[in-house]
Amino acid sequence: MADLVKEFNEYRSKMNEKLLADNNKIVKRIFNLDTNAYMEGALDVKTKELLGLVASAVLRCDDCIKYHLETSYKNGITKEEMMEAMGIATLVGGTIVIPHLRRAYEFWEALEESK
Repeated sequence: MADLVKEFNEYRSKMNEKLLADNNKIVKRIFNLDTNAYMEGALDVKTKELLGLVASAVLRCDDCIKYHLETSYKNGITKEEMMEAMGIATLVGGTIVIPHLRRAYEFWEALEESK
């Protein structure tokens, strides 16, 4: 299952390099804005990552969910904190979020296995 994390990161890195090498000013600015938005500020990084996770789940973006799960995991968020946030996402997003909740749980388990 740890391959799930490896495959996601390899593909994401490869495609991000290609996108950024294309030298599109708009894309580069969006990437930069995203990076800066999740830096420490009035809210700490852990809180911002959980906010990103909830928004990604409600918007049903599996790649975004995986990204925020891994970043949350690396920032010391516990499984209980992640599941509480995903519970809010499921409440707000409705039952259509449940398949994403399943995949999020599976990806979290893969993160735990890859330590």
